[in-house]
Amino acid sequence: MLKLLARLFIRGSENCTDPRVRTAYGTLCGIYGIFLNLILFAGKYIAGLLSGSVAITADAFNNLSDAGSSVITLLGFALAGKKADPEHPYGHGRIEYITGLAISVIIILVGVDLGKNSIEKILHPTPVEAGLIPALILIAAIAVKVYISFYNRAIGKKIHSSVMEATALDALTDTISTFVVLISMAVSFFFKINIDGWAGLIVALFIVYAGFSAAKDTIAPLLGKAPDPDFVRSIENTVMAHEEILGIHDLFVHDYGPGRVFISLHAEVDGHGDFFALHDVVDSAETELKEKFGCLATIHMDPIDSSNPEINSLRNGVLEALKREISEDIRIHDFRVVPGPSHTNLIFDAAVPVDFKLSDAKLESAIKETVSSSFTHCFAVVNIDRTAV
Repeated sequence: MLKLLARLFIRGSENCTDPRVRTAYGTLCGIYGIFLNLILFAGKYIAGLLSGSVAITADAFNNLSDAGSSVITLLGFALAGKKADPEHPYGHGRIEYITGLAISVIIILVGVDLGKNSIEKILHPTPVEAGLIPALILIAAIAVKVYISFYNRAIGKKIHSSVMEATALDALTDTISTFVVLISMAVSFFFKINIDGWAGLIVALFIVYAGFSAAKDTIAPLLGKAPDPDFVRSIENTVMAHEEILGIHDLFVHDYGPGRVFISLHAEVDGHGDFFALHDVVDSAETELKEKFGCLATIHMDPIDSSNPEINSLRNGVLEALKREISEDIRIHDFRVVPGPSHTNLIFDAAVPVDFKLSDAKLESAIKETVSSSFTHCFAVVNIDRTAV
């Protein structure tokens, strides 16, 4: 159904890197979610009235909060789709993450409130009437929530939206919650045991869990999480496909919201090559990154002396010694050799992961000691470069 609506109402629906298309998908899914969740709220609320079950009523108001979350999703996509302005030159894409966080907070608050009501029902239980109509309503609600989770996850992955993936997780959690309520009704009907309050408490805990899980996913990009390793490898493969580019380093991915990713990196090229031809290669790589990933890329050209066998031998020898004596995680770049009357300075950057076990000072000392002991009359002048990629 949603695919049909997308084809009807979203022009160029397959071009998901287009911010206009992303906004249209968010709007469509938001409206669709409001419609379905309002129907679920009405059905479950009626079932709760018929049965007198606090668990069913709690589940109904959970769906009402989901409808409210869809309204916030609509607003978030609309604001995130605004064009850049002088105060926000990189656009408003991160509003989508803030929207997701707001939805998470609402989910948590609803779960806490329903948990209080359930505890009250545990302490002061009231009879529950388990009938066929409430049971059928709950079974239908499970089917609808599975469908909501499916389409939100599919569209969320398609347009790379953490908000929609959070909505999918919430819907899946709702499915489990409703199933728990259905079990409580069955226990009441067949065994005459009232576990309605306990079922409501379990539903509340599922809701709170879903809220915290969604919050974690939306807070991470706001705090500046590391880029996806597969995405980094794809960038490296795209750039290194140009044979004139000999190596890359200092790769940074700046996330200003879905569809607003900026990439910067240094590309090593032959310092004896044709400057204009090499610059054209770098421009081509930037264009390919933009077309392939829908992002803006800036590549700084680093000339290196690739034709000097002595420098190449020293560079490879230093790298092998550092990997052997210190860690396989070490990489080096910007390698230069400055000979002098008494010793030779080997100047380079040593790149290690952010969480590397040694401090910068201890690592620098270990590198200098390794170089001095491995290469006669050679001293290391090293800069430590910690990187997330």
